[in-house]
Amino acid sequence: MSTSKATAARVAPTKGGGRRKLSLPVVLLIIAGALALVSLVRLISGANDVTSVGQVAGALELAVPIGLAGLGGLWAERAGVVNIGLEGMMVLGTWFGAWAGFQWGPWAGVLFGILGGCLGGLLHAVITVTFGVNHIVSGVAINILAVGVTRYLSNFAFDGIEGGSSKQSPRIDPIDKITIPGLSDWLQDLQQQHWFLISDIAGILGGLVTGLSLLTVVALLLIPATWWILWRTPFGLRLRSCGESPVAAETLGVNVYKYKYIAVTVSGGLAGLGGAFLAIVATGIYQEGQTGGRGYIGLAAMIFGNWMPGGMALGAGLFGFTDSLKLRGGAENVHAMLLLLAILLVIAVFWQLYRKKYVAAAISAAVSALLFTWYLLTDQVPSQFVDAAPYVTTLLVLSLSAQRLRMPKADGVPYRKGEGK
Repeated sequence: MSTSKATAARVAPTKGGGRRKLSLPVVLLIIAGALALVSLVRLISGANDVTSVGQVAGALELAVPIGLAGLGGLWAERAGVVNIGLEGMMVLGTWFGAWAGFQWGPWAGVLFGILGGCLGGLLHAVITVTFGVNHIVSGVAINILAVGVTRYLSNFAFDGIEGGSSKQSPRIDPIDKITIPGLSDWLQDLQQQHWFLISDIAGILGGLVTGLSLLTVVALLLIPATWWILWRTPFGLRLRSCGESPVAAETLGVNVYKYKYIAVTVSGGLAGLGGAFLAIVATGIYQEGQTGGRGYIGLAAMIFGNWMPGGMALGAGLFGFTDSLKLRGGAENVHAMLLLLAILLVIAVFWQLYRKKYVAAAISAAVSALLFTWYLLTDQVPSQFVDAAPYVTTLLVLSLSAQRLRMPKADGVPYRKGEGK
């Protein structure tokens, strides 16, 4: 038996302990049902901008940094290293991306943003893998250090330059955007008809072919690339074995330290790319504090996705969509989401009754009744709730999905070289 296959046999979970995977037809049916439900809520509430081309395009732009941070967390945790420092690595990516971007162009900024994040990831690997420091402590330290370092460097790099200051960089040239002529206009016209389901599908597709940044395309391609590398190559098998049972992997000849270093450095680079995206594509400028906790939300998206690229992308899309609601008719759109959430809880009640979880069903029914009452008695939600919607969504999604999660077995577990000998 080859080393790769033997490693897989030692560290793979037993079939009896795992959950049955959803087939492609079932997944497509769930997606179709979700679209139909959103379309129904749009018609009832009159919030036609919920699935508009502009709304979807904005959601995609907001989801990309979250998704890149989540993808970075996935690389690290699949190798057994908890990366709470994603936020700090994103901060490094925003600063280095802007510093190089305004001098040598946006693509140079992208490269330096990745390198800045890699530096943060490498530091995290040295602290946790080589010196065995608690992963959470190291991640928090990197988050604090990144803010301090970038604030200090801004005084020398940006202050005194036209358009710059100690808290922001000069303007960065934009990266080219793609719009498919003809198809984009046709889908936008179809979306504006406000037909049931058809207009919603047109709005979603239109958002994917209108004003799409080239860096967004690169970011989207990284999701299937990560899946292929980690689940379809010997390299990925060895890396994942370090997160399941590093001792077993070491006995089979895997250099656990090397794979952990690679994974955490790549993790930092992906988070840095997310930071560079914020500075170069989303705003065109570096500003202090512009990450806004997206590294933590990316970590939540990864957990929601059960440490899988596809699920992580779904979580990032959900959080990006919620975040974009406040940018376009925020109060009206979030008010419509109250109705959507209330209906989803009704569905959850029936599901919990089917599974004979009566206490959970009663709680879901009570919360659903409160949301229906809130929706019927108001025309819009307070602005404070609109601003908090992405973070409330993060908490709700994690609480509802917590029971089905399975993290890598050795994620965050201390490991010293030689334990497998």
